[in-house]
Amino acid sequence: MQALLARVSLPAIRSNALQWKRRAETSLIAVVKDDAYGHGAEEVALSLHHVASSFAVATAEEGAALRLAGITEDILVLTPPLNVQESVRLVLYGLTASVSSMPALHLIAEAGELTGKTPRAHIAVNTGMNRYGLRPERAGAAAREAIRAGIRVEGVFSHYFEPSDAEFRAGQEMRFLKAAEAVKEAAPAAVMHISATGGVFFGGKMSDAVRVGLGLYGYAPKECKLPLRRAMKLYATVAHRCTQLGDGAGYAAAERKGERLTTLRFGYGDGFFREGFEGAVGKLCMDAAVFSGDLPFGRKVLLVSDFERYALEHGTSVYEALVRLPSKAVKEYIR
Repeated sequence: MQALLARVSLPAIRSNALQWKRRAETSLIAVVKDDAYGHGAEEVALSLHHVASSFAVATAEEGAALRLAGITEDILVLTPPLNVQESVRLVLYGLTASVSSMPALHLIAEAGELTGKTPRAHIAVNTGMNRYGLRPERAGAAAREAIRAGIRVEGVFSHYFEPSDAEFRAGQEMRFLKAAEAVKEAAPAAVMHISATGGVFFGGKMSDAVRVGLGLYGYAPKECKLPLRRAMKLYATVAHRCTQLGDGAGYAAAERKGERLTTLRFGYGDGFFREGFEGAVGKLCMDAAVFSGDLPFGRKVLLVSDFERYALEHGTSVYEALVRLPSKAVKEYIR
């Protein structure tokens, strides 16, 4: 097998989910966007049946894939539709749209007219993240307009931009609660949610639900003392063994003549950074990495078990490492 191997522990993800749910003492929206942060969205979602009350994804395509995999729970699509085809897909697959702007609202309403079905939506409110969302003072009016347009408003949400800062968090909560109150005047049963993993840990508003993403997979703010389990390990295969003949090994390596070398079948073409992989001799090649030592041909070698450590070594975030590195891997699930 040429591809990297990602071993994913579904019991670890379930254990982590239950810990976050107990801490929040409210319903859990499990965030499985971007292939469940590299862990495999369909398998992760199926494993959280009876644990998560609903799921959240980035796009309508991701939501449709979950439906085809047999997920029956509510699925919230966090990003707004960009065209009528996307909004129609949202409606036909029974997904819950995000009304983050008036153009998004109009696309969702149009999809309802085209399909003859009632669109479902949550009102997204910008309380300071400045990414997506209506201004707080516009949330109530948007909810009323959505209802007039035939959209069933089922929730209202926002997102902390710095949950560890109590002052920033309090300001966002004040804006969110005022906006949510206006939405609930139009849609009394609307579910409120603002806290993600960081918000749950640092004491953000739990409301009717929390959206936990990164924490499901064993990663959380460094202050977190929950006994979370890292859910994924990444392996490469020994593809070649040799005795060094030339002046270097790999790209830009120092002279180490006569050394026994092992080539692993992974490289920067698999999403790794070219520079500085621990133990590698020289830079990574596109599809190969040379290491000192002599390992049997075909052996699986553990590359990464702590994606946070890898991220710190390469000046990036654990989010990026989780999404990048297993993107081409074959996944093997521990059940």
